[in-house]
Amino acid sequence: MTATTERAVGSDVRRIDGPAKVRGRAPYAYEHELDAQAVFVALVQSTAARGRVTGIDTSAAEAVPGVLAVLTHENAPRLGDVADEIVVLQSDRVRYVGEPVAAVVAETSEVARDAAARVVVRYDAQPPDVELRTDRDDLYAPEQLMAGFDTDSVIGDVDAALAAAPVSIDVTYETPNQHNNPIEMHATVARWDGDGDAAVLRMWDANQGPHNLVPVITEAFGITEDRLHITSPYVGGAFGSKAYTHVHQLIAGMAAKVTGRTVKLELTRQQMFTLVGHRTPTIQRLRLGAQPDGTLTAISHEVVEHTSQNAEFAEQTATATRLMYAAPARRTTHRLARLDVPAPTIMRAPGETPGMYALESAMDELAAELGIDPVELRLRNEPDRDPERDVPWSTRNLVACLRQGAERFGWAGRDPRPGVRTDGRWLVGTGVAAATYPTRRRPSAARIEAVPGKPYVVSIDASDIGTGAWTALTQIAADALRVPMDQVDLRIGDSRLPKASGAGGSTGITSWGPAIIAAAEQLADREVPAGGVTVTGESGPGEEAERYSSHAFGAHFAEVRVDQDSGEVRVPRMTGVFAVGRVVNATTGRSQFLGGMTMGLSMALHEESVLDLARGHYANHDLAEYHIAANADVGEMDISWVDETDDRHNPLGAKGIGEIGIVGAAAAIGNAYWHATGRRVRDLPITPDKWFR
Repeated sequence: MTATTERAVGSDVRRIDGPAKVRGRAPYAYEHELDAQAVFVALVQSTAARGRVTGIDTSAAEAVPGVLAVLTHENAPRLGDVADEIVVLQSDRVRYVGEPVAAVVAETSEVARDAAARVVVRYDAQPPDVELRTDRDDLYAPEQLMAGFDTDSVIGDVDAALAAAPVSIDVTYETPNQHNNPIEMHATVARWDGDGDAAVLRMWDANQGPHNLVPVITEAFGITEDRLHITSPYVGGAFGSKAYTHVHQLIAGMAAKVTGRTVKLELTRQQMFTLVGHRTPTIQRLRLGAQPDGTLTAISHEVVEHTSQNAEFAEQTATATRLMYAAPARRTTHRLARLDVPAPTIMRAPGETPGMYALESAMDELAAELGIDPVELRLRNEPDRDPERDVPWSTRNLVACLRQGAERFGWAGRDPRPGVRTDGRWLVGTGVAAATYPTRRRPSAARIEAVPGKPYVVSIDASDIGTGAWTALTQIAADALRVPMDQVDLRIGDSRLPKASGAGGSTGITSWGPAIIAAAEQLADREVPAGGVTVTGESGPGEEAERYSSHAFGAHFAEVRVDQDSGEVRVPRMTGVFAVGRVVNATTGRSQFLGGMTMGLSMALHEESVLDLARGHYANHDLAEYHIAANADVGEMDISWVDETDDRHNPLGAKGIGEIGIVGAAAAIGNAYWHATGRRVRDLPITPDKWFR
């Protein structure tokens, strides 16, 4: 093959999977095995939030023609020792509204749903406890937060510093339950191939990395890894909800084992509000102390959030506060309430999304109290080193993001007074907020097969959840091999491929890319014989994780208009400038920033899952009542990034971009709302009714 000196990384390459998707040739999970005479599963879900099943009558369901089986805790296959939050159909215990208590398997999906409605379940139900409050006497500190962060952090005498501060604020912000709603519902197609101890569980599944599921599913069914094969080449969005194993995957495997058939199970949109996690609600108290010139002297960020009875999930909500701004006295704490709710899970930029909303809103309030421009306040508190870990930054270009963003947005000359600018009946305001997200590398391996005269086959169990990984990894491989992109045959989304980390935490490209580069480096040292050669490369976190503090940064600017008659809120324009290392692909990169900013707008103005305190269920569990931003809600989006490369962190110099677009976006909009109206809304979302309270 002829080597090329042209670089694919950094070029504006269109998605290589695009043509297959628009032609319907990129199957999602539920579309696999169309000719397999599949049978279908419908779930029966608990109407009780807490208690026990005292009886199940399945006779009417079993009498429906076409029904093959009705699984309950009395007859379902026994599972191995799996995490408590996904134990399903194993006991009579009920832990949240919507927990599966039976599953009907039938020849058609229509028959399965009809029969499921005929199952009669009796409960010994207890009143649900689902209300998050700061005055609960059962709040507790978890041993650690998600991703291994310390639960609390304290530097200096925070209370004394706050008491001595010439200027201080003490404010509380609340974010609601929010639900991941990717366009593709969670779905699993399952079949057991072979008999007895040799049977292989074959699964086509919507997930964020097949290897993520392997440990749990093999343990659940008592099989070895070579007896499980999971395929997931195309995924229609995830936002964190498809990162882990959920109950529907185990039920699909059970149903396939009981019936001996290929089984299809797709959750309904309503079921996704109970069975695949959510973003925990938060109550966050922010106290900031400062000198009259804006220099921060104390930061205190105390978080209360919920977790479930059957699993502990402790979101790292205040961890971004530990590194954003310099201050000699600092404190962050996290406390949990264990409630009768489904288990929370990760949702785009977990921790940073709610935490930076609160911190950046508080910084805006402090700027108003001090009479200092909010951009200038952030610049005056820029730390030279990570203030928590006392190590240098791999790169930190927040200042550049703020300055470039201010220039692009037209911030100069902004009248700081709130509620004074109008356009007809619309009040007009502008706001700013900073953004950050950690940069990580996770262990991953890649394989390259080289045969003379044929494209290189590059295999890695990466996952493209709509972010553009098919394209970006092909670009990386092409450059590493020094060939054009059409000489790379990429294989991803299969548990039989070399093990890679899942898609999540903005770690995909920073983990998978270096593994491909490592494999290519090995190949460069080998002679390729006529029969071909195969090499494997590995990559993972190194000493850079200890030596440097690595984070992406950004700045959001927003214009908000509020109708004085109706309280309607509009966001005609937003500007986002980001520092994320080398951007592998400008087209897919911009798409990720745009999606994140849009999701932040949706968080600010629309998204809220409302818990019925009496019954313990989410009352608005569909897209008719769980509102998300539509096209008409999104105005002009000016997106750019600074020119930087983070070679200290990984060979690509990239930082990951999937999460940071949402971080801080809601705060910028909330701050602009205050500037437009003179009113602070400290509990999201900013719905029209809050104009009148």
